[in-house]
Amino acid sequence: MPRTIEDQSVEELGGESSVLARQRRDHAEMDRLMDRYRSLPAGEDREKVLKDLVQLVFSHAFAEETVLWPAVRRSVPDGEELTSRVEEEHQEINDLVADIERLEPGTPEREEKVERAFALIRQDIQDEEGLLLPRLQEAVDTDRLRRLGTAWETMRRTAPTHPHPVIPRRPPGNTVLGVPLSLYDRTRDALGLNLPAAVLRKVLAGLAGLVVSAVVFAALRKRR
Repeated sequence: MPRTIEDQSVEELGGESSVLARQRRDHAEMDRLMDRYRSLPAGEDREKVLKDLVQLVFSHAFAEETVLWPAVRRSVPDGEELTSRVEEEHQEINDLVADIERLEPGTPEREEKVERAFALIRQDIQDEEGLLLPRLQEAVDTDRLRRLGTAWETMRRTAPTHPHPVIPRRPPGNTVLGVPLSLYDRTRDALGLNLPAAVLRKVLAGLAGLVVSAVVFAALRKRR
């Protein structure tokens, strides 16, 4: 059995820039934020911690689904099965957090969904660090882990930061929709916006249409 990445040194993981080390750092921050949320009374500070956690979880997961899991499917013999399991966890977290964002802070229903989401996040971390990422580590060399780390970090820094239950979990669908979703999410985060769902759907539909049109236009130009 491959060793869990939780028990390895940074050097064993391929250095600070390795995707394994980057993943573990994010996982540790998720754990810290979940513990911090539980330690605070209801109020603005607690909601700020939850907001920070949501932004980290969804940008992290999007980068995994766009950059990392395709590499696992190409490099690991049972990569399809492994990534499908994690993608299912991501979808469950996505659905729960979408519900959480619609509910009033402090209500019993919301807190119950927060706890369920936290349990799923921790299960996802265990599955990735104990099974999926060690298998990738066995299959590729250190240089490849570092290149994946750079690509993953670039994607994470420009990824959507909130749940979008209808977004595909795999490229090219998530890549195409990721641009308008990220633009919307990061504008909302910066300005503190909380638009109604109907408005959000119109915004996303318009932005997605622009992105698809740009992709088609670029493809036609290449054929000329």
